Order: sequence, then C-alpha cells, then structure tokens
Amino acid sequence: MDIRILSDKPAMGKAAGERAADLIRAALHAAGAVRVIVATGASQFEVLETLAAAPGIYWPRVTLFHLDEYVGMPATHAASFRGYLWERFHRKLPLPVHAFHYLDAERDAAAECRRVGDLLRERPIDIACVGIGENGHLAFNDPPADFGTEEPYLQVVLDEACRRQQFGEGWFKTLDEVPTRAISMSVHQILKSKAIVCGVPDRRKAEAVRNTLEGPVTPQVPASSLQRHPACELFLDEAAASLLKRRS
Repeated sequence: MDIRILSDKPAMGKAAGERAADLIRAALHAAGAVRVIVATGASQFEVLETLAAAPGIYWPRVTLFHLDEYVGMPATHAASFRGYLWERFHRKLPLPVHAFHYLDAERDAAAECRRVGDLLRERPIDIACVGIGENGHLAFNDPPADFGTEEPYLQVVLDEACRRQQFGEGWFKTLDEVPTRAISMSVHQILKSKAIVCGVPDRRKAEAVRNTLEGPVTPQVPASSLQRHPACELFLDEAAASLLKRRS
C-alpha cells in the first residue's frame, strides 16, 4: 500500500483528488471509457471538490457509482448521499457524465441492491475513491464485516459507533434520527476495483488508521482488507497518521 501523509485535511483532500483525476485521465487514454466509484462524508469534501475541477477529464466517457445510502431516506434529506453527491460533485462537473448510477433505497432496498449490482457486474470498476470510518468501516460495512459475500451490494445494520459518527459530523439533529439500516457496496466488490484511492483525515480516525495498517486483516476492522489490494493508495493528514508506528 502506498501511503502519503499531508499536513492537514485540505492538503490531503487535494492530493487524493488529484491522484484520482490522474488515474481517470490515464484510464480514459487507455480505454476510452472509465467506471469510477465516489465516496461521501465529511472526509471527502476536498477530494470531490478537487476532482470536479480537475482539467482534462472528458466526463461524457465516465460512468459513476457510489458506495452506500440510508434505507428509507429521501434524496431531499440533508444527510442523503444522493443529495450530497449531486450538490457537492455531480452538478459542478463541466460536462454531463455518461451515467451516474445513484442508489435509491427509499422504497425497495433489496430491489435496488439487485438493480445497481447488475450494472456493476457489466464491467470492472477502474477507480474507487473511498474513506475509512471511525470504527474502521469501509463504506457502510461495519465490524464484523461480511468478507465472504460476493454480492455487489447488501443491506446492512449500522452499529452505534457508526451512527454516532454520522451524528457527530452534523448530518442529523439527534442520534435517534440516524437510520439503523443502509445499502452498502460489499468489501469484496470494492476490492475488485483496479485502483483504490483512500482519503482519511482527522485525529478521530487515527485509531482506525493504525488498526487498518498495522493490525491483521480482520472483519473486526473492515478497512484492513485494503492491505490485500495490489493498487491501493492511502492519503492521510498528520492527525490521522498520528498513532502510526511506521509512516511509510
């Protein structure tokens, strides 16, 4: 795993976004089309801002997917990841994309898992932009994550640590408002991506980063699965890297 440590969150996000843009441009040059996964959450603000403004990307040749969405949540809710991606990324692109396959779990989550899962199976994912949660989750795969399933998407139950993170980041007014269920891309599907760009800022994630990089690969730390990927690049700020014994 290639690890880069930047001074702060804006620098981390800019570097991760620039690397994702480099990979997209290279894939477009090589194949003429590219399939990309984009992440959400407070950790991805600067990543997506940089990526949306990156020069030299012909977006009509780009197909986009995202990692997860709350079950039963309308796109108009302030915490909706569909709404997040439209406001912070999709509408800011200089050209229309080939397709953006949003996850809509508002009504029939099982059917949506099948629908978008079938779209994912059509061709490999070229680049996945992801983050790591405070509890070590990858997408909404909370510990203990299902490392065995080969389904592209699955329904998951969110643990309390994950729900507290969503509340703590200001997406909900109270902890009770945070949903308990979501659709998540599976760990297996994320690891099938040809390249992974992982951006992780903040001291509150330092323990998860340490466990991800310096502990065993285990469902108890879902992001530790990234150790097994042959082309994963991890971008940290100094705060997120503060508990690492090895810094390269």
